[in-house]
Amino acid sequence: MLLADWEIKHLVREYDMITPFVDEQQRYNRDTGEGIISYGLSSYGYDIRVDRAFKVFSDAYCTVIDPKNFDDRSFVEVIALPHEPALIPPNSFALAQSVEAFNMPPDVTAICVGKSTLARCGIIVNITPLEAGWKGVLTIEISNTTPLPVKIYAFEGIAQLLFFKGKPCLVPYSARAGKYQGQKGITLPIV
Repeated sequence: MLLADWEIKHLVREYDMITPFVDEQQRYNRDTGEGIISYGLSSYGYDIRVDRAFKVFSDAYCTVIDPKNFDDRSFVEVIALPHEPALIPPNSFALAQSVEAFNMPPDVTAICVGKSTLARCGIIVNITPLEAGWKGVLTIEISNTTPLPVKIYAFEGIAQLLFFKGKPCLVPYSARAGKYQGQKGITLPIV
């Protein structure tokens, strides 16, 4: 069952499911009044924010991307100022992390969908499911499918999470000693 706003609020209180939690959509910069890419609780989901650290993939060292033996020379690190953009090169992608940390209940899983504002600019966001029992900060893949550079704004909305409740599973992520359990920061592939 897809969870509504009031059910998400209840899980935040009971499990500390989202930290920090913003209980309504934020659409404007509080300091300047300018429009921002929205974040916070929506009717049937939660719009997460992207933090200011980005690992932008680059061919500067001509490395090969191997998920079993990842070479961190495959990217350059970019730190954006609050409410300032990081540039993602044309036809490239970056890894980033969410502002929010998550503590998934034993019977709730979340999936990620893109935000329409970014999708209309050729940006595809991918996050693997937040499985029941998982906790940590999300690593976010941001793909620029366009032939032009694109700006991604730190501390603004990047994707929406939809939460689904089912019967408790036999083996939640936390009991499997999942390799990404408790991740902090941008986490590279682990085999």
